[in-house]
Amino acid sequence: MAAKLKKVKDQVIVITGASSGIGLATATEAAKRGAKVVLSARSDQTLDDVVNQIKAAGGDAIAVHCDVTDRKQVDELAAVAVQKYGRIDTWVNNAGMGLWGRLDETPEADARRLFDINFWGLVNGCLAALPHLKKQGGALVNVGSEVSDAFAPLQGMYVATKHAVKGYTDGLRVEIEEVDKAPVAVTLIQPGATDTPFPEHARNVTDKEPKLPDPQDEPKHAAEAILDAAETPTREKKVSTSSLLNATLAKVAGGVADLLAGGKTKDMHYDEPPRNPAGTLHQPSEAAGTAGRTHGAGGKQS
Repeated sequence: MAAKLKKVKDQVIVITGASSGIGLATATEAAKRGAKVVLSARSDQTLDDVVNQIKAAGGDAIAVHCDVTDRKQVDELAAVAVQKYGRIDTWVNNAGMGLWGRLDETPEADARRLFDINFWGLVNGCLAALPHLKKQGGALVNVGSEVSDAFAPLQGMYVATKHAVKGYTDGLRVEIEEVDKAPVAVTLIQPGATDTPFPEHARNVTDKEPKLPDPQDEPKHAAEAILDAAETPTREKKVSTSSLLNATLAKVAGGVADLLAGGKTKDMHYDEPPRNPAGTLHQPSEAAGTAGRTHGAGGKQS
């Protein structure tokens, strides 16, 4: 049974990692379009502030504290959404973290924590959402990355988590849509480098401040792709031109892609010492906003 999805304005949408970046951009845009939005993250004060702003603008939203690495908390997130609004129409697994560092220098505890958030957190979201989505139909949207198909220097462990996300999402799509014939659309969204606080929040085991290479896309474009998938069944969507090009190059000319990736290593840092090496991998942050350092969240790009 093909999924018949509602317009965003008629939906209840749950978004993990909604306190900054793409998650925040998606939440505010969904509310602007009339959706009832359930925002979740570990950053309680930031979530409350965002919800208050949405309500002040005439929108309908609630905030729910949730660490996606804890299955019980994710199940509770789903339960609260249903208790408040009666159903879930779209669930967006957006929560994710970055890690800057060579693979042979990355502490195992950090690597395992990254997988707990980026991969197992997404699995927890899928398992919590599917029973509700199967009841009346809906969309399950998983946020991967261009590096679900390609590679970026000094982000090897992050790349590994996003490859895992793609593999899981592709397998889940077949089981839910083709085997079960359930009325659920399973989508993988693949943004490229996006101007968000992602580098500032990342765990950094290098000796310089992390940055993303240019060109960087605007978070609103990823938000639009996510909300398009909430309305129209979509297998996968590469958001930016750079995402499409990098993924295609990695597939058809892997050696060339390797060479180019190696040459971009110097573009993965600012020429200054790390500001916050711990990032938010092991603890939350109340630093909000959709834009990264390039556009006012920490200073001029160097």
